[in-house]
Amino acid sequence: MPDPSRAAGETSPRANLVVAVLALAGITVSLMQTLVIPLIPALPRLLHASAADATWAITATLLAGAVATPTMGRLGDMYGKRRMLLISLGALVAGSAVGALSDSLVPMVAGRTLQGLAAGVIPLGISIMRDELPAERLGSATALMSASLGVGGALGLPAAALLAENTDWHLLFWTAAGLGLVVTVLVVALVPESPVRTGGRFDVPGAAGLSIALVCLLLAISKGADWGWGSAATLGLLGGAVVVLLLWGRWELRTAQPLVDLRTTARRQVLLTNIASAVFGFAMFAMSLVLPQLLQLPSATGYGLGKSMLAVGLVMAPSGLVMMALAPVSARITATRGPKTTLMLGAVVVAAGYAVGIVLMSATWHLVLVSSVIGAGIGLAYGAMPALVMGAVPVSETAAANSLNTLMRSIGTSVSSATAGLVLARLTIEFGPVTLPSQNGFRLVLGMGSAAALVALAVAAFLPRRSSAAPAPATPEPAAVAGR
Repeated sequence: MPDPSRAAGETSPRANLVVAVLALAGITVSLMQTLVIPLIPALPRLLHASAADATWAITATLLAGAVATPTMGRLGDMYGKRRMLLISLGALVAGSAVGALSDSLVPMVAGRTLQGLAAGVIPLGISIMRDELPAERLGSATALMSASLGVGGALGLPAAALLAENTDWHLLFWTAAGLGLVVTVLVVALVPESPVRTGGRFDVPGAAGLSIALVCLLLAISKGADWGWGSAATLGLLGGAVVVLLLWGRWELRTAQPLVDLRTTARRQVLLTNIASAVFGFAMFAMSLVLPQLLQLPSATGYGLGKSMLAVGLVMAPSGLVMMALAPVSARITATRGPKTTLMLGAVVVAAGYAVGIVLMSATWHLVLVSSVIGAGIGLAYGAMPALVMGAVPVSETAAANSLNTLMRSIGTSVSSATAGLVLARLTIEFGPVTLPSQNGFRLVLGMGSAAALVALAVAAFLPRRSSAAPAPATPEPAAVAGR
């Protein structure tokens, strides 16, 4: 049963440790996004594979994360969030070890797939916080946990670049395995298991249907540029995704214990928050695609800055620090004005950051400023999203609802990557024997990021005027408490 002191609003040192450990777990998992970025140009040589095949080391993580996120969320609600958190971290450690021992494509893809299965850690962590923390501590804690998705990616890039440039590349994966192991031990020692359970049976057909639909959709998005957007493979996968999603939705509405409660998901607050999350994911990732290329392109182009990958990481790192610093600010605004206001403010800041980037892109400090402003907006918005979701779903469905919200962000980033890649492939210049993205192409992608943030602002405007930031943890009914 929850400790009475938590219900009374007392924030204990143990609660602070739980928040710190869960945030560290989120940062560690998000590091997997940037782990191989410094290796991308060398992956074909390192893995003895073609350039097209080597990209599976990135695609596999995306697909595994999309499948694991909703599944682990539902399993967490049913069988224990801490248990699923530990299983996710175990997959991360195992995948990192496999990657560290790899020198060819197949084991590397297997390792990266296992790493992707840890994607459910962040929504599981947010859900544990809802069960364990007092109401006044919950807002800032969930904002920090949500922001860890961006923090780990931003801070991990310079660290990964430093290791890749100065050591054997396998050390990247051994370091990831070590971090995962440390976090696993801390979770075992400090994070309690939530007594809130839904019970029932796991919806195997629902999980299989959603997984198939997501794999088809994301595979088409991520590989469409290579295969051709009008190719039979791409169109077949997109069509298959639509058909399977329709069948899956019919099943979820008819089954007694669905993987995703579509009726709850259709509530205005949850539905609009998820739509805004997908659009925000699109806006967030545009920065990650444009700024590193601008920094690394030769200065002779007239707009490239000719910097190393390590410099790219150092330029992007402040955005992660800003996200972390603004987590308590996001929580404060949410507590006083509501999460709708926080989300809208974040959208405005992100739109402004991209607008500044269209004009200021000719010096390193320009890009530091742009990434920091965009990071500030993301920190505000990402802190509000869990509050909006948890304010509209029962406590027994917290992990599943947060997992779906995280999945929507991931879909947004995937669409952003494909769209920006298409734009930059079409708007090019000839630079000696090679073709490079043009400055106008970069400006167009930045403009798209600003426009996406404004779309998120418009969607957020239709949210309820004043919604609960997140209900206080409730004492679960006896039937919902495992082992009672």
